[in-house]
Amino acid sequence: MQKIDKKILRIIDANLNRLKEGLRVCEDTCRFVLNSSSVSSNFKQVRQNITQSLKTLSIKVVDLLESRDILKDVGRKSSRLELSRKNYQEVFLANMQRVKESVRVLEEFSKIYNQKAGQYFKEIRYRIYQLEKEVMAKFRNFKF
Repeated sequence: MQKIDKKILRIIDANLNRLKEGLRVCEDTCRFVLNSSSVSSNFKQVRQNITQSLKTLSIKVVDLLESRDILKDVGRKSSRLELSRKNYQEVFLANMQRVKESVRVLEEFSKIYNQKAGQYFKEIRYRIYQLEKEVMAKFRNFKF
């Protein structure tokens, strides 16, 4: 397999962090707000599947860390929308959107180096769509 370009490693690193952080927020929402062990464990499983998908690309954590350049990241500032959440549902939905966008980026950029990894991320993306639907159904029945 060819060596991954440092710029693409930066993209993978940023989106991997965003993806796992968003999944963790969703997992904790399901665990502590909805008290749903089944759905929260599904989010945990997705996080573990992401780690397995990265192994297909043969990326080492040290390579991701070396590619990271936070001080020169032109997109690191938060938007005003990120600073305002009204309830659990908005927190969950904002993080689900972040998750879906990030996994799509990982899917697209991993295809450059390994089509199998791209397929893994695609499968994860569809699993995330289903989890979002399940949680939104639970929110409709939940008393805030």
